[in-house]
Amino acid sequence: MKFVFAKLADYVMGFQQYHEPANELSQETRTFARMIASLIEEADAINWYEQRLSVEKDPDARAIMADAQGEEFKHFGMDLEFLLRRKSKWRGILQEILFQGGDIVKRGEQAEKDNE
Repeated sequence: MKFVFAKLADYVMGFQQYHEPANELSQETRTFARMIASLIEEADAINWYEQRLSVEKDPDARAIMADAQGEEFKHFGMDLEFLLRRKSKWRGILQEILFQGGDIVKRGEQAEKDNE
């Protein structure tokens, strides 16, 4: 009986990560979902550190938190790069938006048109 509950828990926990039955998804799609989840988790961590930094008074604590936030930002970038290497259309759009001057919204709209 213990084994049945353990397997049921594995199924339920695994399914919560997906919106479709995991056994029907390709390995590529499951990896994609995990990387999206990781990207979201890194963004959350960056936000949490930003909030902590805004209220922390101790300079040593602030320095440690700022360093940790930088690590989370690096992980966010790595997750994003992983995803963009697999989604060439997304890469094309972001290449026209990121690290460019000018109006961000206009660049985004133009990038979308250019990459249809």
